[in-house]
Amino acid sequence: MADTVREIERKYEADDDTRLPDLAGIDRVTAVAEAGTEDLDAVYYDTADQRLAAAGITLRRRTGGRDAGWHLKLPVAPGVRDELRAPLSETPPPELTALVRSRVLDGELVAVVRLRTRRTVRVLKDAAGTPLAEVAEDAVHAWPAAGAVDAGTAGAGRPGARWREIEVELVGDGGAGLLDEVGRALTAAGVRPASAASKLARALAETGQSRDGAAPHAAGPDERLVHGSGKAAVKAKGKGKGKGAGKRGKRGPTAGDVVLRYAREQVRVMIELDPAVRRDLPDAVHRMRVATRRLRSAFRSYTKVLDRAATQPIGVELKWLAAELGVERDREVLTERLREGLAELPGTLRLGPVDARLRIWSERHRAGARDRLLDVLDGPRYLALLKTLHAFLEEPPLRKAARRPAPEVAAGAVLKDYRRLARRTEAALAASAGRERDEALHGARKAAKRTRYAAEAARPALGRPAKKFAKRTKRVQQLLGDHQDSVVARGALRELATQAQRAGEGGFTFGLLYGREEALAVDRERALPDVWRKASRRKHRAALRP
Repeated sequence: MADTVREIERKYEADDDTRLPDLAGIDRVTAVAEAGTEDLDAVYYDTADQRLAAAGITLRRRTGGRDAGWHLKLPVAPGVRDELRAPLSETPPPELTALVRSRVLDGELVAVVRLRTRRTVRVLKDAAGTPLAEVAEDAVHAWPAAGAVDAGTAGAGRPGARWREIEVELVGDGGAGLLDEVGRALTAAGVRPASAASKLARALAETGQSRDGAAPHAAGPDERLVHGSGKAAVKAKGKGKGKGAGKRGKRGPTAGDVVLRYAREQVRVMIELDPAVRRDLPDAVHRMRVATRRLRSAFRSYTKVLDRAATQPIGVELKWLAAELGVERDREVLTERLREGLAELPGTLRLGPVDARLRIWSERHRAGARDRLLDVLDGPRYLALLKTLHAFLEEPPLRKAARRPAPEVAAGAVLKDYRRLARRTEAALAASAGRERDEALHGARKAAKRTRYAAEAARPALGRPAKKFAKRTKRVQQLLGDHQDSVVARGALRELATQAQRAGEGGFTFGLLYGREEALAVDRERALPDVWRKASRRKHRAALRP
């Protein structure tokens, strides 16, 4: 994996005759040291329709300076980006292009802009001589891609744009307070906050290449995924005619508006988390898996809004992806549960090498899971799913009910899922103890999750009643989830005990944990009637009605 550097910085711009102030004495800064001047030469890559720029992502090949090589910058938060670096090569390195595959799809990465920068760096230091931040003063010259990548001709009278930019980047533990103090000093001297989120954004705008003739937005999601694009966007604004067009009046958004916005949000989350999953960042797999499940659930709940004939095949692929994402995630959760169970036992009951046995079991199940997931994300089936989702958002298969007011349609969808949950819960409560009840409770759990997601999607239409309904349903889901986790844990403990016995270690401790999990499941079964009664009161359902 490429090296990663977290960038926390503020960007400014200034006229050529503006002088920077002396920053010594600001916050903890006691000295400002000159760090020299560098000549940087960078070529930025993107698709022809600038999918990376639209998402606040930059990919460049830069020579000169202390960090020559390929740089991929991924937005984390306003003013914060992760820069991933790879050695110089003639073409974009695979370890970086894989991280933008969910954006690029099968599009070609081409040179779009060339920037030459003369950079003067000053280091802000504290009393101990420790660097706190760097202030880079950049004289930038940008050209459009055509003809600009030839180092022998760039700058030889070619059209372009020039500006002066100042970057203030933390390099120590100065914190946001230091950035604020430096920012105030700079603006007092006539320096302005940057008008664009990055050099690339400004270069595209000033060389006439940005999609809309203006600088792309600050680092954030692709606006097309959040608000729609193409024909779908025209319809959503009430400017089109035909299926699902609708008009927003005093009655508020249509059912199609609400459901599509929820669907776009889940697709956005999936696409944005793809690089994080590939980088193995904490909780990324879980969050991406939840987004796939929420989207699939919306397809199934809002069949009056979205044509099921079109969404059902997508749902099949989302189910497949969620299962692939779950292989490693489920193992991690289960291992942690068993490890915590062992830790709670007194030493006198931990007989044999139980920790080692659990570690061996977990590693055996983990072997290949990570490589398998990366193969999935690099594979043609996942790429086809991403393209299908983009096509779905571009031309959503809206039904007639999509033009109706959102509250009445949303309430109907939530209550339909609730009735399904009620049937499954009552059946589970009446089922015989053992495997029959376990399976029935698992089915009720899935119904509770679907009902909860439907209520969450309905919040823009129904407001607080939907929020409260989702919260109450979540309690049912969590209780049933605890029960199902116990079922899965007991299966794993049975496997561990068998392996231990075959190795002559004895399975007493794992059997003890099995009994504790069994008792936990019984406790959850006893608690279910009361939790369900509180969640299913008629007044809660009545509150959903518009």
